[in-house]
Amino acid sequence: MLKKTKKTALLLKLVSMALLIVMIQSLLTLPAMAAATTLGAAAAQSGRYFGTAISNGKLGDSAYTTIAAREFNMVTPENELKIDATEPQQNVFSFTAGDSILNWATSHGLKMRGHTLAWHSQQPGWMQSLTGTALRNAMINHIQKVMAHYVGKLAAWDVVNEAYADDGTQNRRQSNLQATGNDWIEVAFRTADAVEPGVRLCYNDYNIENWSAAKTQGVYNMVKDFKARGVPIDCVGFQTHFTGGSSLPSNFQTTLSSFAALGVDVALTEVDVTQANTTQYAGLTQACMNVARCIGITVWGVRDSDSWRASEAPLLFDGSGNKKAAYTSVLNVLNSVGGTPQPTNTLQPTNTSTQPVGPTLTRTPTQVVTTGPTATRTSTPTTGPSATPVPTTVGGGGCSPVTATITAPFTKDGAGTFCWQIATIPSYVNNWNNNSVTINGTNYTNIYVGSASLPAKINGFYYISYNGSFAWSHLEVR
Repeated sequence: MLKKTKKTALLLKLVSMALLIVMIQSLLTLPAMAAATTLGAAAAQSGRYFGTAISNGKLGDSAYTTIAAREFNMVTPENELKIDATEPQQNVFSFTAGDSILNWATSHGLKMRGHTLAWHSQQPGWMQSLTGTALRNAMINHIQKVMAHYVGKLAAWDVVNEAYADDGTQNRRQSNLQATGNDWIEVAFRTADAVEPGVRLCYNDYNIENWSAAKTQGVYNMVKDFKARGVPIDCVGFQTHFTGGSSLPSNFQTTLSSFAALGVDVALTEVDVTQANTTQYAGLTQACMNVARCIGITVWGVRDSDSWRASEAPLLFDGSGNKKAAYTSVLNVLNSVGGTPQPTNTLQPTNTSTQPVGPTLTRTPTQVVTTGPTATRTSTPTTGPSATPVPTTVGGGGCSPVTATITAPFTKDGAGTFCWQIATIPSYVNNWNNNSVTINGTNYTNIYVGSASLPAKINGFYYISYNGSFAWSHLEVR
């Protein structure tokens, strides 16, 4: 009986080995996975996207939309979500064109990026006429209202666009927004995060592709500082306009990987290349594919005739919609990466598209202010007089005084009255005899010790400014 059992076991082992050999041979003889035939599908194999800028005015062009719907899995409105388009008159918003693109994209299974919320250019006349606190409040309000309209609908936002000077320095661009205070970019990102913590928040700029360039280093240092202080920034967009005489730098991949090492995703957001040079197109695509946190590429237009630099023929399709040699060079690079999985990136909103555009991760919203009289902001300015706390007395229950500083939350009494008293006047603040306090856009003038009914919170915060002359003009309080 024992011998029979051993023979049976041996027979089973031999059968198992034979089956295993057959399975291995079958796998070895399977045909290779067919290469993807469109840009979006090829990019999606590695969890990335390949997108294009879309103009609402061209959605009636069937040749245009056929290419866009077939080839791409991400779109960016070319002008329809810029400030002059979405808020042509102060606090009067228009989303018709942006919604049109979003509806078209959604109906074709494509995702959409938002571009852009805060920018020195393409501001409507009313915004150009504002300065100081009024402009700062208008910027905050614009971000809040526009983002609120698109909550849960977009994959990312270019929160701030082109804030650095293109003059061979690491300096910020001199603009009306910069004149409101050096913290304006931080305020923009914190405001955006408060509206929608689950959307990717990006800084976007041009001529920051060369790692050796001073402008690149200026943006890098800002992002490094933001990440160190918990400012909610998720990605950096490299416009990658290799037109007008510029070209692909040999260290572009170094730039992408260096930013990615800070803990942000990177993306190529507005790509075009003079005469659609195949070597440069393949090179910029390969640089992105070689960096795990490079989440996608967007070309700035569908056909050459749609480009802002049409005379340079910089895109992947000619004016008749034919694929150019550069198209094939890009597609080949995307397919060479194939199904290589992309490591988890910073975050990705819920994807309702039929085409994947990256893995999912959730960012925890930045805690701006905690509660209680000793609370402090998570980030305090380190330059200028605004770094010094301003002693104040704020009302507690029944407006009884509670000692605090400007870094602490203000309180209100049971009747909903906001109370404050300036206990010490810093020497660097002028004209306190005619002081004013602005709370969420409501101005209270000529009050030294006073109280007022609170306006509504903006996304759970009160934004307060004194006179507009105080350098740290806004603080967030619960």
